Amino acid sequence: MSLAPALPRARGLTSVARDYISLLKLRVVLLLDATAVGVMVPAAHGHPRVGAVLAVLVGGTLAAGGAHAINCWFDRDIDAAMNRTRRRPLPDGRIPAWHALALGIVLVGLSVIVLWAGANLLAAVLALVGALLYVFVYTIWLKRSTPQNIVIGGAAGAVPPLVGWAGATGHLDLTALSLFAVIFFWTPPHFWALAQLIKSDYARANIPMLPVVAGERSAKRQTVVYAALTLLVSLVPFFTGSAGSVYLAGAIVLGVGLVAISVLDLEGRRWTRRLWTYSMVYVALLFTVFAVSPFVP
Repeated sequence: MSLAPALPRARGLTSVARDYISLLKLRVVLLLDATAVGVMVPAAHGHPRVGAVLAVLVGGTLAAGGAHAINCWFDRDIDAAMNRTRRRPLPDGRIPAWHALALGIVLVGLSVIVLWAGANLLAAVLALVGALLYVFVYTIWLKRSTPQNIVIGGAAGAVPPLVGWAGATGHLDLTALSLFAVIFFWTPPHFWALAQLIKSDYARANIPMLPVVAGERSAKRQTVVYAALTLLVSLVPFFTGSAGSVYLAGAIVLGVGLVAISVLDLEGRRWTRRLWTYSMVYVALLFTVFAVSPFVP
């Protein structure tokens, strides 16, 4: 049975444009862009090239948005089964499915051109690798096959700091890899909190998220471990000399907060939503503190 009619419904131009833009999941992209651009200031010792910053911002948006559009195309059957996503344009039949696929491929291709021209080849390749990881490793392979989907697939979301660092310096080092690790270890606490909040949706769609397969208690215990690892790797930029004591203090306070809320979440469901919210605040503030660290004595 077809999941969508062959042609979109007759609607206004604004409504149609809004649906196409929604395929890019720009709220998620905004957070990814912040981690990419935020690392460029310390990487360039406070003076990143403006053209490179713009290329990373635009190219990163295109790469992540394009990968999300392809994800919407491939996962339209899952989205139709979940209350949270069934009103998205593809499962609701407002956009032909192949449009999302074509849009995604075009945007990812453009991202490579923008980053190569405005930054460098390494940044362009890393952005392409991130998009391919998200589409082929997470979306097509892991998401439907293993409860460790978000752990392994989370590497895709951890690529933007590498893109930003490469865009500013033309190479990668230990600091860049530590920032990749921050996002990599942060992803399970962030996403498992959401998975617990919409556990019934994932169960209905037959997606083996850890809280569905192993239970919420197991997911919460593992969340504490990953939160602690996030705290530890976030301290590395101080020891590599890329950030000072202000960043160190901020990383410790924010990281202890992440661990503390994860521990509190073990005892009651009411903390799960707080963990979901705080995890987003954590990333935004950590990379903000890192970005301004070159200007703080």
